[in-house]
Amino acid sequence: MASATLTTTDHFGGEDFASLLDETLGLDTGFEGSVVKGHVVRLTDEFAIVDVGLKSEGRVALKEFGPPGVAHEVKPGDVIELYVERYEDRDGTIVLSREKARREEAWTNLEKAFEANQRVNGTIYGRVKGGFTVDLGGAMAFLPGSQVDIRPVRDVGPLMGVPQPFQILKMDRARGNIVVSRRAVLEETRAEQRSELIQGLKEGMILDGVVKNITDYGAFVDLGGVDGLLHVTDIAWKRINHPSEALQIGQPVRVQVIRFNPDTQRISLGMKQLEADPWENVAIKYPPGARYSGRVTNITDYGAFVELEPGVEGLVHVSEMSWTKKNVHPGKIVATSQEVDVMVLDVDSGKRRISLGLKQVQRNPWEQFAEEHKIGSTVEGEIRNITEFGLFIGLSADIDGMVHMSDLSWDEAGEVAITHYEKGQVVQAKVLDVDVEKERISLGIKQLQEDPAADALSSVQKGAVVTCIVTAVQSNGIEVKVDDVLTGFIRRAELARDKAEQRPERFAVGERVDAKIVSVDRAARKLALTIRGREVEEDKAAINEYGSSDSGASLGDILGAAIRRRNTDA
Repeated sequence: MASATLTTTDHFGGEDFASLLDETLGLDTGFEGSVVKGHVVRLTDEFAIVDVGLKSEGRVALKEFGPPGVAHEVKPGDVIELYVERYEDRDGTIVLSREKARREEAWTNLEKAFEANQRVNGTIYGRVKGGFTVDLGGAMAFLPGSQVDIRPVRDVGPLMGVPQPFQILKMDRARGNIVVSRRAVLEETRAEQRSELIQGLKEGMILDGVVKNITDYGAFVDLGGVDGLLHVTDIAWKRINHPSEALQIGQPVRVQVIRFNPDTQRISLGMKQLEADPWENVAIKYPPGARYSGRVTNITDYGAFVELEPGVEGLVHVSEMSWTKKNVHPGKIVATSQEVDVMVLDVDSGKRRISLGLKQVQRNPWEQFAEEHKIGSTVEGEIRNITEFGLFIGLSADIDGMVHMSDLSWDEAGEVAITHYEKGQVVQAKVLDVDVEKERISLGIKQLQEDPAADALSSVQKGAVVTCIVTAVQSNGIEVKVDDVLTGFIRRAELARDKAEQRPERFAVGERVDAKIVSVDRAARKLALTIRGREVEEDKAAINEYGSSDSGASLGDILGAAIRRRNTDA
């Protein structure tokens, strides 16, 4: 059986099938892609059935009437604008879109605002690469991250879902692209606020601001269109080494205008001025001599600062840190943040200075030693150092006593006696003197034994004639020994009555001579002697006994008689 092919042209007499179909259905092809008004007829679980005046009813998904998770508010009888996507789908229903209708309307309004350079309202609702998505009443826009705020924003959460104004930077309807800026709106508002703030700004005003930037010397605070400098010294009454210790970027702060220069528009701010000055009545709260506990806040080459209370610090000078540690850096005595006990030495409220002492809360080791060791008591210690003038003996962990070289031996010279000792050797010594003011303790080793010359010193008197043994001959005189324990010296001029005989070289070591005592140095155990004085005295005695020059006898006759008399008696 032959088959026949029926074409649309043949069947309908050359008329276009699509045109006949449109005529049959009563549809106007101009509706597709346009926005029409319709009445909500009824609702199903997923769709709203809408009559848009065509032969068939259309349907709109209910989710287009509200954001996800929010119940829609559409109801039968409502008149709404819809976008016609297709005449009919395979079920014979016109496909409509509420969202696209809103978008078309939004685009039209946004184009007008863009041309007029007007702000538009929108809501940030999503995050994308490089920025955020913004709903501008149905049209989606892109908000770059750099256009969110004037300063970097760490947390955008508070801005999400909040209606706010935006400025359209660029839009392309053909591509469906819109770029908006929130920063441009803020900058415009900021300029307006700045002008208003500058005009009404006065010193002493209290303002609210936000920390914009932090430097080593302070922080810049945004006062709403204008920045002010909050210097590190005006953040708090207490010591702050760096502003970051008390502030952070983005932190809201309340400040007071300290200084304002209308010409340069420089604003100096302060935070501590809003609090009570802790230095008021400091002199009453911290009287000299009182003891307090504090915290070390800063250490310098010349001392350490101790905080007595927030905002009130005192200086412990390096000289007041230790009784015994001299010329030591304060950092080797105390540490930052260490709790210490101090004594108030002086208070100057005008200069905001408090002098403190650390060593004053500890017992003076020299006072303690003087109380525990009376003069004449015996101590023992290790030789810590040997110098050209004596020994230093450790008496405790902190203090030393000194044995002068003259107090090492009764018999030997100090230079010789000191060679018998070495560093680290433990020795005993006697306490000779304690000077608390000069922080000195004098010790003696030879004083541990009786002075062998004590009896001789007690018996010799000035003016007495003694027999000496020559121990050394020098150019300026001779050294002699008296009673084997006392040393003496006869100067050249005192060696003889006759000047021609005043020659030290005419004496020999070991020779015995008679001399008169001129002076006695009992502390040094030394005698000053004279032979000339003895001879002069003997001459006077002979004259008195055997005659005088007035009787006619010569001095030679008188001395000759005296000598013969002495020889006869002998």
